[in-house]
This record gives sequence, C-alpha cells and structure tokens, in this order.
Amino acid sequence: MSDSDIVKEFLVESYENLDRLDRELVGLEKNPNDRDALSSIFRTIHTIKGTCGFLGFNKLEKVAHVGENLLTRLRDGQLTLNQELTTALLAMVDAVRQMLGSIEANGGEGERDDASLIATLTRLQQPPEPPAKNRALAPEAILEAAAPPSSIGDILMEQAGVTPAEILRAAETQNQGDPRRLGEILVEQGAVKPADIVDALRVQSSRAHTAASDSTIRVDVGLLDKVMNLVGELVLARNQVLQFASRAKDTSLLAASQRLNLITTELQAGVMKTRMQPIGNIWGQFPRTVRDVALGCGKEVVIEMEGKETELDKTIIEAIKDPLTHLVRNSVDHGIELPDARVKAGKDRAGRLTLRAFHEGGQVNIEISDDGGGLNVERIRKKAVERGLITAEQAARLPEREIFNLIFLPGFSTAEKITNVSGRGVGMDVVKTNVEKIGGTVEVQSTLGKGTTVRVKIPLTLAIIPALVVTCGGDRYAIPQVSLLELVRLKPDQVSAGIELVHGAPVYRLRGRLLPLLYLSSQLKLTADTSGTAKGDGAVNIVVVHAEDRRFGLVVDQINDTEEIVVKPLRKQLKTVKTFAGSSIMGDGKVALILDVLGLAQRASLVTETRDRAMTQKVAEATATEGEKQTFMLFAGPGDSRMAIPLSTLARLEVFPVAQVEMSGTQWVTQYRGQILPLIRLSVVMEERRNNLRLLQAAPMPDAAPIQVLVVNHESRSFGLVVERILDIVEDRADVRSAASRSAVLYTVVIADRVTELLDIPAILRTVDMSARRPSAKMRSAEVAN
Repeated sequence: MSDSDIVKEFLVESYENLDRLDRELVGLEKNPNDRDALSSIFRTIHTIKGTCGFLGFNKLEKVAHVGENLLTRLRDGQLTLNQELTTALLAMVDAVRQMLGSIEANGGEGERDDASLIATLTRLQQPPEPPAKNRALAPEAILEAAAPPSSIGDILMEQAGVTPAEILRAAETQNQGDPRRLGEILVEQGAVKPADIVDALRVQSSRAHTAASDSTIRVDVGLLDKVMNLVGELVLARNQVLQFASRAKDTSLLAASQRLNLITTELQAGVMKTRMQPIGNIWGQFPRTVRDVALGCGKEVVIEMEGKETELDKTIIEAIKDPLTHLVRNSVDHGIELPDARVKAGKDRAGRLTLRAFHEGGQVNIEISDDGGGLNVERIRKKAVERGLITAEQAARLPEREIFNLIFLPGFSTAEKITNVSGRGVGMDVVKTNVEKIGGTVEVQSTLGKGTTVRVKIPLTLAIIPALVVTCGGDRYAIPQVSLLELVRLKPDQVSAGIELVHGAPVYRLRGRLLPLLYLSSQLKLTADTSGTAKGDGAVNIVVVHAEDRRFGLVVDQINDTEEIVVKPLRKQLKTVKTFAGSSIMGDGKVALILDVLGLAQRASLVTETRDRAMTQKVAEATATEGEKQTFMLFAGPGDSRMAIPLSTLARLEVFPVAQVEMSGTQWVTQYRGQILPLIRLSVVMEERRNNLRLLQAAPMPDAAPIQVLVVNHESRSFGLVVERILDIVEDRADVRSAASRSAVLYTVVIADRVTELLDIPAILRTVDMSARRPSAKMRSAEVAN
C-alpha cells in the first residue's frame, strides 16, 4: 500500500469516526455515566492521534493529544462531563475535521493557530494527582486503565516479544502522571525499537475494522455511478429488445427477451440497492446542530428521530442534506420558545423537535415537527402585504394553508430580531427550490401556540423512474408516475358536456370538482388551440396529475403505456426550460422528453407562488371537508352487486388478455412487472360453497373479453383481484353503514347515494390461504381410494 493510499484510508476512517464522535459527545453530555460511550470516544481520539503521529501530521497530533489527556481525566473519574467540557471537546472535533479537510484538499494541515484551543483544553484538566490506591491496583487493572482493548501493548507482546512485566512497568510510569504514550516509554526503556511501534500502529489500525471488513468493502462512488450508468444503458437495450421481440412473433426470441427482462430487473434492483443509504447518515449530525443552536439561543431542546433506517439514493441524500439542516436550525431558533415562556404557556421547559421519515406511495416523506409557538397567520398576512408580495385583497382571500406557504417566498421573514440563524429572509425559499429541483415538494402546517410541522416529499431515486408515456403532436413525452393520479377518457359524445369554460379557461368537472385543463400541444406551442375541442377520433384523453397538491388535467393526443425510463440530464442550453425535467431513450431508439409537471403548472399560472386565480376560493371550499372524506374504487361484484375498496389499498388498474393468464398448481397467475402475480377471482371467493373453493379457483377462465384486475397491496403482499367491471372512483364520507350480510365483506355503506359493499381484503386473503392448505373433497376422495 502506497503512502497516498494510507493517507486516503486514514481520512475515510477518521471522517467516519468524527461523525460518530459528535453524536456520542452530545449523548454523553445528557448521560455522563455512560462508560461505554466514554470509552468509545477515548479510543477514537487515541487512534486518530496515534495514526496522525505516524503520518507526520504534527499539528493534528497536538490537538488530538491534549484532547486525549482531557478524556483520560474523564475516564479515570477525576472530572465529570459538563457543558463547558462538552463544548471544548466538540471544538476539538471541529478543529480535527478542519485539518482533515485541509489534508484532503492540499496534502497538509495548512497554516493555522490552535494555541487558544489547546490552552482551553489544558486549562480544563485538573493537575494529575493520582490517589495512592492506584499503585495498589492489580496488574490487570493497571493494564486496563493504561490502554484500550487491542492496544499497542497487546500487539507489541504478540509481535515484538515484549514481556508483560515490561508493559506493566511502562503502564505504571504512565499511570503515575507521565504524559508520554506507552510506546514512547517502552522505547526509552529499551524494550522496543521505533520501527516496532510503527508496525504495531499499522496492525492496530487494521484490527479496528477487521470484523466490518469481513462482510463489507469500500467502493469508490465514481465507480458506482459508472455501474449505474451502464445499468441504465442496459435498461434501454432491454426495452428495445422487448419491443422488437413482441413484433417478431418468434417464441424463442420472446422467451430469451423475457429472461433478459427478468435479469435486467434484478440487476437494476441490486445496483440501486448499493446506492441506497439510510437517512440516519445525515440525521446523525442533527443532535450536535440542535445542541449548538439551542445553546446559542438560551433554549432547551430535546430531539427525537423516527425512521432513521429509511433508505434513499445517495444523490438524493446529498441533495436534501442542506435543506433539512436549515429546517432543523430554523425550528430550534425560530419555532421553539425560551424556557420561561414555555413554562408560562403551560409547557415543559425543554422543547421537543421530532424528525420522522417513512416510505409512502413510491416516495420518501420527511417530517420536521416542533412543539413551539407555531406560525401566526395574521402576522404572515400583514408582512406579505407590507413587503408588496401580495395585495391586501389577495391576502384577505387566501386560505390559511396558502398563507403558511408564503414563508417560502424570497425575502420573506417574520422574525422580530435578526440572529445568525434566521431573520434575514434567506433560506426557506432556497429550501423549497432545492427540494423541487429533485422532484420533491415541501409544505407547512402549523397551529398557533402548539407547534409547526414541515413535510418534505421526495422521490427514492432520480436515475431510473416509472413513467407514463404519452403522444402529442406526433412526439412522445414521459410523465413521472409520482405526479400521476388517474387517467380519464372522454368519448366524443361526452366532450361538449364534460368540458366547460370558467373565466375563459377550460375545466372538467371530475366527481363534482372543477379540474383545470392544460392542452399539452398548446403549452409546447405545437398548436394555438385552447378551446377544448376534441382531436382525431373526437375523444379527449386527460392525464390527471398533481403539483404542490394542486390537481389539473393534461390533455394529450394519445396515452401509450407505463414503463421504466432512464433519466438523462438535459444539455445546459435547455436547463432553464421549466417545461422539461430531462430526457430518455425509448425502446425504438428515439428520444422522449420528460415533462416537468410543476414547471408546466407554474408556466400556465395554475400553480404560482401566491395561487392568485379566480377558482382558488372554489377549490379551497371544495377541499375544506376533504379530511372527512375517503376515496373509493367502485366496481361491479357478483350478481350485479356494487362493491368498493379504499383507493389507498390499490396499486394499479390492469386489463389482462386471457392468453396471458397461466396456471401454477391450483392458482391462476400472470407475469407482471418482473414478478408472478397471483390472481384471486372475486366471483369465486364470494361463492358460498366453501368446500369447493379450491376447485372453483382453478376453474378455467372465461374465453371471451380480457379480464379486469385490481392490483392490491396488503402487508407487503401483492395480488390481483379479478372483478366483473370497474365503475368509478368516488370521494365520500361513507357515514351511513350497516353490518355485512355475507362473508368477505367488511360492512355495507352508502357511497355516492348508492348502497355499496366494502370488501374485507384480509378476510379474502385468509379464505384463499386456507383453501390452498386444505385439500378439496375430490382430492380427499382420491386419497381414500388410494
């Protein structure tokens, strides 16, 4: 291993150790009796000091050495950790981090003066006055006090032939107040040579990570990015092969292409997993951030973190680090009150900051909540008018939710005084911009006197995404699936009655709510027609999407299919065009542009910073009771019954040709998105003849029309529910309900003024599972006959 490799390894290990030190020191301040944490901190500094001395980084060694001396007093019980000591040790960690950064950038520690820090760390140490009883300690105890596990002494005894007696003599000298290291004392005593110490340091460094290195290896990020790009190219090639195979009608080629599809999907998932990192990697720095900001503001704050294991792509992790840090700092400085004010308001002296992360709907949700004073709606409204951001008339008309979102406008601040953290009107607009750059959204909810919650929604990855491919003006465009809500097709005879003009803008009344429409051909300047007239066969295809929780319909010429696309960045000449988020190469080798749904909405003024449109108030009124409603998928059940399931349990709607359905044992299945999807026939599950359920499930599928399938997810299990006919998607409170009249039904409710049976998904799965385990009557008869 070359010297440069040794330095690189030292930097990587030291950075990892320093990130852990921040967390451990903050935790130790709250629990000074945690001996394990103290020992871990001591060993980390001891390792850094020993290695940097070997590598010739003398300035770094001096700072680490004086910090180690202070930690020795703490470990030996001569000092008790307090706020002053913690602050000094954290300052030492910061100094070490700065020097490591300089070593990485320039090869040396740089011109710096750490005399003040060294003096502070020295002052905080009590003069070494070891009690007499220390000399009476057993040799094992002296050795334990003198060095951590796998110490230089242990290694020297193993490899350099040093005797335990020589180690004990050196340890006793050190324990009596000699500030030198164990190895230095042994060299002076003639027990070892300096070269032996160097070799021992190498062995100690390698042993510290032996256990981890057995199961993990470090891979350069650049190499991972290269592999990811190659996988992206493979996905493109896979798409081309699949498209060609489907046209060629060659069974051998089709089988080979399906095998290629399966392998590519698994390889893609594996490579994506190597890039995934837990969000705890960036959350680990927040306890230190909260402590420093709270200390500077004179506040007491407790931080709680839930979902630290939630994983995101490395590029996403890096992109959200700064926005989240700002939100955390802002919550402590601007949200949580001073201790006396909290007590006067009937709260605990210490404020509570909660970070929560979880996966939902193919995205990662991050919530930063505090129990502080909350946002003052009237103050925000007044400040916005004073700064000329909106007019007084607009301010009076905006609902509370929109008022809260004004804090994301550039230059907006309600802080009564300027601090080094907030009050300058800089930051929240940058947070919003950075989150939206990676396809995310951010919103605020607050209750005056109770606290504030900021919710950030971001995609899992940016490299390969599922998208809906549409055609407009003869060209294909991709719409990211995270922005997609549903698809609507208006038949020629429905167009004139379905599409209306409100204040000159086309809208569609979708389940009683006005849905603004954007014609993609008009937005892309392919045509100037915005009248809402149908094209081609007279039908209108509407892709219902959302941006910043605002729904609108995108009218396109043709809806093709959903597929996974590889995101290619736009050239710098197109970076400023908000309409497009990137590009992708399709299966036939042609390029398709990826639409930026938020950019389209902003360009058309459907979503602006102040949302100043004529229909804003109507939409606000329509959504005022939205929290009391549920969204249901309605479909026809056996015997012309009307049935429903909550839309939240539904993954997709699919139509499969009967030829695509296969038999596996006694279960009908289909190949679906790289997996085998079990099919449950609702008409069979609702059958009262339970003993024959297994045979009925395996009965032949109807030969005629394609089957309609609801792809349902339940407790990490996916299956397809074969239904008679899909009816509609409806929002309703479903207040009126009664007990179920038959099995597999949860209860009967009134949805959209019609009596509807709500399916019991867990009961259906239990019924099917039991039938699979229980042999049928015909099979039992055969067993008896044998």
